Parts: sequence; structure tokens; C-alpha cells
Amino acid sequence: MASMAASSSIKAARPMLKTQQVQKLSRAYSAATRQNTAFTTMKRTSTLLNAARTKGSPLAFQASRAYSSEMANALVQVSQNLGMGQAAIGLGGAGIGIGLVFAALLSGVARNPSMRGQLFSYAILGFAFVEAIGLFDLMVAMMCKYV
Repeated sequence: MASMAASSSIKAARPMLKTQQVQKLSRAYSAATRQNTAFTTMKRTSTLLNAARTKGSPLAFQASRAYSSEMANALVQVSQNLGMGQAAIGLGGAGIGIGLVFAALLSGVARNPSMRGQLFSYAILGFAFVEAIGLFDLMVAMMCKYV
């Protein structure tokens, strides 16, 4: 009884396509996708690079495609701009923080006008800390763009 159950489970676990058929389909699909892509690269005609590959020099083990594509340069520029924009989002937080510091100053002076000088010095200290965070964020945004 156990052998019948084991043999039936083996039959159920077999793949429907044979491995040769799967390989044929994958080759046909990869050939079709290679020919129909919008960003097909040009074939190299450099004799120096082909000679280096045949002799087994260190050039043979480098990347198969040189970094000279206009599309790659455009993608680098776009990613730099996106990184700068995402890093600059924190500047809004610095603005909100400065607003909260001075709102608390106004509220504190309205409650106790005699402590105006001491509260103002604390507010300036809080403003400096929040502004420093904003400047650090701006520095990171500029590093994303220009470094």
C-alpha cells in the first residue's frame, strides 16, 4: 500500500515538459527578447579588445560592455537628481522645527512676560540646533548631486 502511494506521488511530481523542450523554449525566448529590445547595444569592432580577449590578458575578464552609453549617462544624471530631491525633503522638517521653536517662544512669553529674555536665549539656541540639522541635510543633498 505504501509503495503504491509513493509511486503515485512520484508521478505527480514529474514536470510536464521535458528538459530539452524547456531549453528550446528558453533559447527561443531569450533570442526573441534580445532582438526586440529598444536599447540594443552596438557590436564592438575594436580589434584591440578582441585581441586582448583571445590572448587571455586581464582585459578578457573585465565587463563585457564599456561604460560609454548615452543611456547610462542619462540614468546616472536622473538618479543624482532623484537623490538630491529625496535628500532635500528634510529641509521642510527644518522649517517646521523653526516654526515650532518660535511658536513655543510666543506661547511662553504670553504666559510669563517677565521671563522674556531667558526664553529668547533658549529659543535662539533651539533655532541654531534646528538650522544645523537643516544645513546638514542640504549638505547631503548637494553631495548626492555633485559627488
